[in-house]
Amino acid sequence: MIETNDLSKQFLDFSAVDGVNLSVQSGQILALLGQNGAGKTTTVRMLTALLKPTRGSARVAGFDVTRNGHDVRASVGVLTEHHGLYMRMTATEYMDFFGKVYNLSSTLRKTRSNHLLEYFGLIEAANRRIGEYSKGMRQKLALARAMMHEPSVLLLDEPTSAMDPESARLVRDEIARLKSTQRTIMLCSHNLTEVELLADKIAIIYRGKILIQGSLDELKKNVLGAPEYIVKFAGGWDAGGLELPKGMELLSKTPTSLKVRVEAPETANPQLMKILSSASAPVVAFQEEVRTLEQVYLKVMAEIKGKEYVQ
Repeated sequence: MIETNDLSKQFLDFSAVDGVNLSVQSGQILALLGQNGAGKTTTVRMLTALLKPTRGSARVAGFDVTRNGHDVRASVGVLTEHHGLYMRMTATEYMDFFGKVYNLSSTLRKTRSNHLLEYFGLIEAANRRIGEYSKGMRQKLALARAMMHEPSVLLLDEPTSAMDPESARLVRDEIARLKSTQRTIMLCSHNLTEVELLADKIAIIYRGKILIQGSLDELKKNVLGAPEYIVKFAGGWDAGGLELPKGMELLSKTPTSLKVRVEAPETANPQLMKILSSASAPVVAFQEEVRTLEQVYLKVMAEIKGKEYVQ
C-alpha cells in the first residue's frame, strides 16, 4: 500500500530526504520517528503527491506519486501538523465541503459527517464556528475530515497532540480499529508510548535518512541486544554454583535475585526453570526486564550523534 524506493527530495543544496526505502502492507501501521526537521513532513508530502521527488519513486495505494497524483490524493486521508481548518465555517459546513471535494453524494456526506462528529464528541458543537473550538476539538475535527471519504491509506502527523487523555484514548482506539479494516496507516509521532501501542513497524529518520527500521521486538534486539530476565527468590537463597543453560549469560546475582541475558528465551528459560525447580529454589517471580522504545530511540540517536562528533 505504501512503497518507496530511494525516495529523495533536494531543496537547492539542502537534502531534506535522502534515499528513503519503506514498505507498508495493507492493515499495517508504520510509525516514522525523528526530531523536528528530520524529514518526516517532507516524506509525507511526497507520499501525498504534494511534492515531487527529486530522485527515486513512491507508490501509494497502487498509484505512482509522480504520474498519478490525483489518484493518490483521492486514496489517502491526511492529518497534517497545520490542519488548514476554515475558522468561519461550522463543523457541519466544513465536513460537507470536503465531502463535496471527494464527490460524495448529499446523503452520504450527511451520514458520514454525523457519524464522525458524533464519534469524536463534536456533534453538540457541530453548528458552532470552528474558530470557537479549543485546540483539542480542532484536532479531532481535522482527523474526522481525514476520514470523511473512507481512504485506504491514512497519513497522520501527531494525531493525539493537544488532546485530553480520554480523547487521545478514543483516537488511539479508532486508529487500531481502522487498522483492523485493512487500512494502511503511517503515523508520525513524538509520543513513543503511543507508538509502542499502535505500530507494527517503526522507522527512525535522521537528517533525511532512515537509520533503522523493523518491528519493536526487532529494534529492541538489534539496538539493545538480547532480552534480559530477572529471577526473584524468597529469603536469602544461595544461587552459588548454579549452572546456567547454554546461551544464558549471568549479569548480576544477589541473595534474592538473578539477572541474566538470554539469546533464545523460548528454549533457555524453560531449562533454567527446570534447574531451579530441581534445586528447590524458592522462586517468587521470573520476568523479562522492561525495555522501551524510548530506550531504543535514545540509543540510536546517541550513537549517530556520537559518530558525527568523532568525524
